[in-house]
Amino acid sequence: MANLVAIVGRPNVGKSTLFNRLTNSRRAIVSDEAGTTRDRQYGKCEWNGREFSVVDTGGWVVNSDDVFEEEIRKQVIVATEEADLVLFLVDIKNGMTDWDADVAQILRRSKLPVVLVANKADDGKDLYDQYEFYQLGLGEPFCISAATGSGTGDLLDYVVSKLKTDEADDVEDGTPRFAVVGRPNAGKSSIINAFIGEDRNIVTEIAGTTRDSIYTKYDKFGFDFYLVDTAGIRRKNKVTEDLEFYSVMRSIRAIENSDVCILMIDATRGIEAQDMNIFQLIQKNNKSLVVVVNKWDLVEDKSPVVIKTFENAIRQRMAPFVDFPIIFASALTKQRIFKVLETAKQVYLNRTAKIGTSKLNEVMLPIIEQTPPPSIKGKYIKIKYVAQIPGTQIPSFVFYANLPQYVKEPYKRFLENKLRENWTLTGTPINVFVRQK
Repeated sequence: MANLVAIVGRPNVGKSTLFNRLTNSRRAIVSDEAGTTRDRQYGKCEWNGREFSVVDTGGWVVNSDDVFEEEIRKQVIVATEEADLVLFLVDIKNGMTDWDADVAQILRRSKLPVVLVANKADDGKDLYDQYEFYQLGLGEPFCISAATGSGTGDLLDYVVSKLKTDEADDVEDGTPRFAVVGRPNAGKSSIINAFIGEDRNIVTEIAGTTRDSIYTKYDKFGFDFYLVDTAGIRRKNKVTEDLEFYSVMRSIRAIENSDVCILMIDATRGIEAQDMNIFQLIQKNNKSLVVVVNKWDLVEDKSPVVIKTFENAIRQRMAPFVDFPIIFASALTKQRIFKVLETAKQVYLNRTAKIGTSKLNEVMLPIIEQTPPPSIKGKYIKIKYVAQIPGTQIPSFVFYANLPQYVKEPYKRFLENKLRENWTLTGTPINVFVRQK
């Protein structure tokens, strides 16, 4: 189970730069349009064979002076509740501020490991300025430069040593795990209550090895799976939290611990920026997807044209991955609740599908012969053989070719589409590799 590391600190200390350095990406914080929250910064970091998730709290700043400090303080509290370790970033060039002292006080009270990181130590002279940060009471600061990468190796060695080792799950293997995710008020709690009902037959409630993940065993109507508990069920520890930020932190946990994500969208509001953020989390973690348009009972016009328009809008926003089921349901009236579970179970079976090598070659090779990869620099690419890779988390296929380096992304997408056309892989992501034969 991946650990979660949160980067906290006041604005302009270099949180996003450090985030980009740790996750090997160059994703800046983007603003879609006025009125929407900025994009969530979430990624994976791999160091010395250990993988953990990184969240940059910088994207959640509310930019007005009166609520500014209070808002950041709330985010720090939420980060300490949800993360396994906190990187507290300070600016060695500007020195210590009252705000740093405030945050240090919150962090000292939390029982989490906190690593103090003095950023912008770009040359040797800056190192002398680190000593004032000792008064924060968080131990010796790691002096780094997120911009140049100096000192980040030692920092990562220390972070990995402090993270809990991945223990085996207490949850039975082979039982599907479904997580209900979505932004606040989309109806997550209502649909879970509708699934479980009063006549529920819960066999076990197991607290997962990762902090705060609870699995509810569900076996009714011939279904057998775990519901990965998400926002709305657990008590939120005394935080009058920023709901958006909180729900993303919670979603990360739930998504990572599941096989299939049931993404709830509010029919009365349509698909919004935060729905897209959660969808991207699902994609990054290679999880299977069922989209549920909830509160369908509140929509007056339920004509086929309206349904089609709604479906198209969702698929358009989530492209290029468009092969997933969409169900129009109502948790309140329990309309199509059973269908949601049936579909989630089917998507899980698609995720674990095994396709025989002879069948794969029999179907795919004639298609490839008819539409071969485009030749590059006068060189013809020949794909001779295809097989499914055993034991992978999602269906993964390898195509053996004479010049794999010349097979570009559009052709891989073409191969993926043909696989989806010929086998039932709805709702699940798949990998397509091209290798030297």
